[in-house]
Amino acid sequence: MKISFSFILLFLTFYIQAQVSPELFEPNTISNGGVFGLTISPDSKTALWVLSKGKRDTLTIMESNKEKGQWTKPRIASFSASEGQWKDIDPMFSPDGKMVLFQSNRNTDRTSDRKDFDIWAVKLSNQGWSQPYRLEGSINSDASESYASITKDGTIYFMKENDNKTGLSDIYFSILKDGKYQQPQNMGFPINTNERESNPYISPDGKYIIYFSSDKSGFGEVDLYISFKRKDKWTTPKNLGSHINSKFAEFCPFVHQKEKRLYFSRQEKDGDRFKENLYFIEFDSNNYK
Repeated sequence: MKISFSFILLFLTFYIQAQVSPELFEPNTISNGGVFGLTISPDSKTALWVLSKGKRDTLTIMESNKEKGQWTKPRIASFSASEGQWKDIDPMFSPDGKMVLFQSNRNTDRTSDRKDFDIWAVKLSNQGWSQPYRLEGSINSDASESYASITKDGTIYFMKENDNKTGLSDIYFSILKDGKYQQPQNMGFPINTNERESNPYISPDGKYIIYFSSDKSGFGEVDLYISFKRKDKWTTPKNLGSHINSKFAEFCPFVHQKEKRLYFSRQEKDGDRFKENLYFIEFDSNNYK
């Protein structure tokens, strides 16, 4: 029997993937059962994530720096809510490492009774973090925007409730023009469906996207999927597989380009709380093309 080279290559790819399991990121020190949404700077020296304590009543962005190969004791990021007076979520470094996007329900420059999340940004320099600012333009609305990631050209991909109510949530994008973000556009099918789609990580060149979906064909409550942009169209999404997705919920994906790692969060319901931790695994998007 003659076996083609492509078949052997495909078999080896899946075999190698099956032998690798995600590892817990900094157990106890950072992954303490109540954290999600990790992002790491391109130089691998600064980590940001959300401290949830297994609930959603207090959400704070934490920070740690790598010194002599070790992550320092976590502290509240200077731009986040030091006393829990508002909620901050989903930090994400820009490809050049000079800016971090995050979402907040703070009511600076808007009516005091609003509780939705808007997309904010903070810049990083040798002097530290700047004052955070709410993005200008049409990207923010009266609905909640969350989990924003950005390409090298400044286009932002994020989640918000679908305007026509056909999906539980959809992924949108907004382009930067004349310093302001334009009216968001729904990514449409095959990315968005009648299921819940959220937490988009867009590659720096905008050529692939990883996100979660509640598609019933998955392994758990929500799974991570990948899609590639070819000739201005997105390919049919592929499940990242059982070596990454589990019977629990995987969310908040982030690919560190230099480290060639996929970082993500995993959530397990534990009574009236969540057990949430950060994981990483070696990752090459080409294995899914």
